[in-house]
Amino acid sequence: MTSATKEIVYYDIASAPPVTCFAPNPWKTRYALKFKGVTYRTEWTELTKLPKSLHPLPVIHDLSTGKIVGDTFDIALYLDEAYPDGPRLIQPHSVGAHAALNTHIDAIFTASSELCLSGLLFNPDTGGGFRAEFFRRAGKERFEDLIMDDEARVQAMEQFQVALSNLTKIFRSRDEGPFLEGAKATYGDLMIGGWLMWIYKTGRPDEWEQISGWHDGLLGNLHKGLEKWAQVQ
Repeated sequence: MTSATKEIVYYDIASAPPVTCFAPNPWKTRYALKFKGVTYRTEWTELTKLPKSLHPLPVIHDLSTGKIVGDTFDIALYLDEAYPDGPRLIQPHSVGAHAALNTHIDAIFTASSELCLSGLLFNPDTGGGFRAEFFRRAGKERFEDLIMDDEARVQAMEQFQVALSNLTKIFRSRDEGPFLEGAKATYGDLMIGGWLMWIYKTGRPDEWEQISGWHDGLLGNLHKGLEKWAQVQ
């Protein structure tokens, strides 16, 4: 079997040039692929032209098995099963705990996601269609209805900081490193890291500086700790 047939095709959302990964769920999977050390290539895909079979993103197509997997959590489980020689993302005994943590993390960050909407990296050639699809799913008449004014942003930041308090307490039980288990990263770190990268890429720089410094810099340290798996290829 050639190296090409062993490759994973990873479908990610096409951004404005220069193309890059910016959305939280694609970042979770990109981190996971790099963490596992598997061979993959990115297929940048316009959301407005996305086949139903590849919706929603991210999706991976493992050419060595023919398997197509969507949903970030399912992708993580698949990578552990199909590539057991690489470092494990989720230990078998902790699948349920990671699933619950995933739901909790998504709820916290989704509630504050409007902080980043004005900085979405739309492809200018297809941005109109992307915006229309985005606000349709959000139940808004216009994309502009999702954009917060300064007063609302201050309030949202305060609420976000409070919401993160219980989550960051999990990190305080370990002193050996920036991750949930100290010096060793797990998929729980990648789940949070995907959302942090979304804020870093699309949020306001001044607000990112605040967020990365909250709770004794725990989130900023986690973001830095994941840099080794943050290459876009």
